[in-house]
Amino acid sequence: MPAETDKRLLLLDEADNVLVARSRIAAGEDIAVEGNTVRLAAPLAIGHKIARRPIGAGEKIVKYGAPIGSATAAIAPGAHVHVHNVKSDYTPTYHLVGAEAEGR
Repeated sequence: MPAETDKRLLLLDEADNVLVARSRIAAGEDIAVEGNTVRLAAPLAIGHKIARRPIGAGEKIVKYGAPIGSATAAIAPGAHVHVHNVKSDYTPTYHLVGAEAEGR
């Protein structure tokens, strides 16, 4: 039997080391991630990722069963996985950070 994970999180492929938010989840909420309880430090937007398990610095981030980037720092289970701790394999991160700052 698989470990329990909050129903608001979606596992796209068994090889993934991230889960995707199916709905907004507020900061401070306790959520189940692979059978462990994690408290969200910040709000999680729809479509954003959190770590399914510990991810080491330099390790590939896997979504849809394919690598999409590399962790720039160690990422704890349940932590937000985004441009602040991932270097994209496809788009220079500075483009993404600038777009978010401009509200795009």
